[in-house]
Amino acid sequence: MINKLSHATFYVNNQDEAKEFYVDKLGFEVRSDATMGEGFRWLSVGPKDQPEIEIVLMPIMPSPFLTEEDAEAMRGLLSRGAFGTGIFNTPDVVATYEELSAKGVEFIAPPTQREYGYEALFKDNSGNWFSLVQR
Repeated sequence: MINKLSHATFYVNNQDEAKEFYVDKLGFEVRSDATMGEGFRWLSVGPKDQPEIEIVLMPIMPSPFLTEEDAEAMRGLLSRGAFGTGIFNTPDVVATYEELSAKGVEFIAPPTQREYGYEALFKDNSGNWFSLVQR
């Protein structure tokens, strides 16, 4: 029986720039940063208050599972903001919106009341977009 999710993958254009965004702007911490065989870098981050999850910041590159043609297609989709990657929770969406905006995070939509709480939408520096929710 599966009992929890430990890792999720966000595709990024550049791992160093993504690391800077997630750590310096969102306030996440680095969980692992290791170079593996053939120069492959395993880089993961996560919210400081949620140590059991690792968000893998994965560059889009050819691999045994991804052709160059598919990687190029994914890069195009990412640059157009086609990936809604996840939902982040916050106890105060307005304060978090203001804090992240001041740090240069691009918001697609400001905090708005919805049937499930308050929500704002933002993008990372690769083009992934996220929902920021206060329930």
